[in-house]
Amino acid sequence: MDVDYFHYDGASNKLPSLASATEGKYLAGVALGVRDINSEAARKLAADNFNCIVAENCMKSAEIHPEEDVYDFTDADKFVEFGVKNNMKIIGHCLIWHSQCPRWFCHDEKGNLVSPEVLKRRMKEHITTVMQRYKGKIHGWDVVNEAIENDGSWRNSDFYKILGAEFIPLAFRYAHEADPDAQLYYNDYSMDAEGKRNTVVNLIRDLKKRGLRIDAVGMQSHVGL
Repeated sequence: MDVDYFHYDGASNKLPSLASATEGKYLAGVALGVRDINSEAARKLAADNFNCIVAENCMKSAEIHPEEDVYDFTDADKFVEFGVKNNMKIIGHCLIWHSQCPRWFCHDEKGNLVSPEVLKRRMKEHITTVMQRYKGKIHGWDVVNEAIENDGSWRNSDFYKILGAEFIPLAFRYAHEADPDAQLYYNDYSMDAEGKRNTVVNLIRDLKKRGLRIDAVGMQSHVGL
């Protein structure tokens, strides 16, 4: 959402808010970027109309964990503070994603892929640190994002190269251990593609068979006017 290019004060808005129009049926949510959080107009528009927010970029690993021993929670803290202040359900996005992932996460100092043991340790440390910082404030997390191709094959990401498809159940296990009360989601796009849809269904069945928590599947829709 980016409303910096027009004026919004809410005073002349005679229509019911999106949140009130959908009350009792489902949450009305919006993705907020750093620019939105820092814009008075965008904050007011979000607070007036929505009861659920999801982080656009500020919680992705490249932003929040740029170096192995460095975390930067500046923007993520602002995002969560806004949601808490306005009594919103807050969705964290995302814990494990091949894109917008800092190079150190899956590589050693020589540029080679790390061992499975090293990647498991880094995944657990990252997930645990981020989730426990916001424990009790974040309603749910996109644990793994976009791990499956449209034809149903596994995306050949660095996570997959090192751990195979096992990186997904590992991420869900680490996430549940970090915050047992948080809802956990798998997130992806193009669910209309039969191959991807079938693999996602099988993934969910496998996670449930293992006794791992998964509460929902996020289905992205990127729409522009």
